[in-house]
Amino acid sequence: MADNVVPAPDAGNLPIVAAVDGSEISYQAVAWAAAEAELRGCPLRIITSYAITVGQDPRTVYGAAEMAGLRRDGERVLSEALRIARHAAPDESLEITTELTFDLITPTLLGLSKQARMLVVGNRGRGAIRRAVLGSVSTALTRHAHCPVAVIHGLSESEPGSSGKPVVVGVDGSENSLPAVEMAFEEAARRKVTLIAVHAWSDTTGYDLPVVGWDGIRETEDVLLAESLAGFGERYPEVRVERVVACDTPVRALLEHADGAQLLVVGSHGRSGFSGMLLGSVSTALLHLSTCPVLVVREP
Repeated sequence: MADNVVPAPDAGNLPIVAAVDGSEISYQAVAWAAAEAELRGCPLRIITSYAITVGQDPRTVYGAAEMAGLRRDGERVLSEALRIARHAAPDESLEITTELTFDLITPTLLGLSKQARMLVVGNRGRGAIRRAVLGSVSTALTRHAHCPVAVIHGLSESEPGSSGKPVVVGVDGSENSLPAVEMAFEEAARRKVTLIAVHAWSDTTGYDLPVVGWDGIRETEDVLLAESLAGFGERYPEVRVERVVACDTPVRALLEHADGAQLLVVGSHGRSGFSGMLLGSVSTALLHLSTCPVLVVREP
């Protein structure tokens, strides 16, 4: 089954890009991104924006004094972000750069995603409504970015690999899920932790009624799951894989295992998706409901 393996693109020295806005969750995202960059041995680029609203440029709306104040505030945020990054990743060889822009953050990050290994953001920023589970920036990036996007939640681990908790990946047997499976193996290998591969047999849910012949179905589905992982297992023999076949919806099955995980990896859309689809219903639900970091991987 080695032909299942999706070759990883040559990332060269592409950076991980983390967005920060001064909120606590964005600083947690920076810490996670720094530790991830240290694990990967790649640069970290931290960026913040002080654009006001869509269609407004602070350089024309504000005077010189106000602009200077915005710049000082932005530099303060970046200084704190740099301090947090250095604390999370103390390796002095890690290259970290910071950038203050007055361009709108979402289109800026989408542009940077074309030459980035990964974008890392908090699930909501200081501009988000308190009741909002997912912010506008993280939503837009997971739908439109050209590279994987990690969305960090408030209860996430700040240091990848430090907890020994497993990495969880959703496997539905579709071509769309292969890039996510590949990256999940990479992440588990870097962290030296177990990979839990979850395959949900049913896309629908009833009233938790028992399924007739479930034992036989589970055995058959487990064989199919093992076959779909075989090529990756050969490529990453050091990764211990735990296969899970659940008679449940993908969202509930993945959330159950994500509760005890340090990272949940999902494809941008699964077997029910179609070419050009922005983000599937399963991925969207997990971004809203998961408490651990969620890494969304779309097809190259």
